[in-house]
Amino acid sequence: MRIRIHRGTKEIGGTCVELEADGGRILLDLGLPLDGDADEVSIHPSVDGLAGGGDLLALILSHGHVDHWGLAHLAGPDLPVALGAATHRILKAAAPFVPRPYVPARPIEFSSGAMMQFGPFRVTPHLVDHSAYDAYALEVEAGGRRLFYSGDIRAHGRKAALFERLVAHPPRSIDVMLMEGSSFGRLSPDHVFPTEIEVEQRLVDLLQATDGLALVAASAQSIDRMVSLYRACKRTGRTLIIDLYAAEILRATGNSNIPQSDWPNVAVYVPQYQRIQIKRSGRFDLLDPHKTNRVFVERLEDLAPRAAMLFRPAMLRDLDHAGCLSGARAIWSQWMAISNRNAVSPSSPSFTHAVSRSTTPIPPATPAFLT
Repeated sequence: MRIRIHRGTKEIGGTCVELEADGGRILLDLGLPLDGDADEVSIHPSVDGLAGGGDLLALILSHGHVDHWGLAHLAGPDLPVALGAATHRILKAAAPFVPRPYVPARPIEFSSGAMMQFGPFRVTPHLVDHSAYDAYALEVEAGGRRLFYSGDIRAHGRKAALFERLVAHPPRSIDVMLMEGSSFGRLSPDHVFPTEIEVEQRLVDLLQATDGLALVAASAQSIDRMVSLYRACKRTGRTLIIDLYAAEILRATGNSNIPQSDWPNVAVYVPQYQRIQIKRSGRFDLLDPHKTNRVFVERLEDLAPRAAMLFRPAMLRDLDHAGCLSGARAIWSQWMAISNRNAVSPSSPSFTHAVSRSTTPIPPATPAFLT
């Protein structure tokens, strides 16, 4: 087996690893670098046959973060793309809402422990703990060699037991291990990430200290964080207000233990910009599964003192017009690098501009970069 790392070293994201054995090749991930532009040709990896033809057998995606699939659109429509079943559903659910959607033309859905064969390659996914739902490490065997690719992995989420199990019972006879190290050399040696249970308690403390609406900036695709936010709301007697995008992502997990739009203490508010998206696309069908607990702008002011909203700056005009920002608090629950890239942070121009136009200024944001 021969290994070629196209991207992902000395940078965060952009992961792309090419494996060759016995005349066949596969790709592990095809990501967009954290600060990259998908249209910038200089960052596109040079992979023979990526657009079609040749001996490239498959693209295998470890999980649903854009730094691992953000250049997958470069793959030709005939190339099989293997990914977790829930990851596939989440990509499809996100497509109507995001500016650069990606759904593979020839998907192959996999699950943990189920071996796949691509020519000479035997690939076995292992479910791991990560902020992305349905994330996998990949064990690859070909040409008498065995490789273990960690994908993105952590040990402090709600599925930390998966990490402990992997350490206690690792794949055997591994010749090469490829592991991302985005925290190596960047954090102090004694730095400890908070567990998701600790994040939940921090959210409880913040919600209890907030008189009005809590605006929580977090990724709807960080399912562990959504669970923590829901549990914090339940513990403090608040309603969790989510938008249509978040409701669709939660539904796409296919997991009845994950908060859903029809659960008690959950409400769905469709902000104006999403209503415009739906009207333009004609996707009114997206509303039907979430009508049970849907609330309209007229109810927001009444709900605000007893609610926490999964929030984006584009919602501020709606909230201001609804008169529900008095006593509000903004809580950031995102990785700083992602927040800076997406301009969703207390000091970002989009947020500052929106707040300056608000008739009821929001108190200084409480940073909660709880990764």
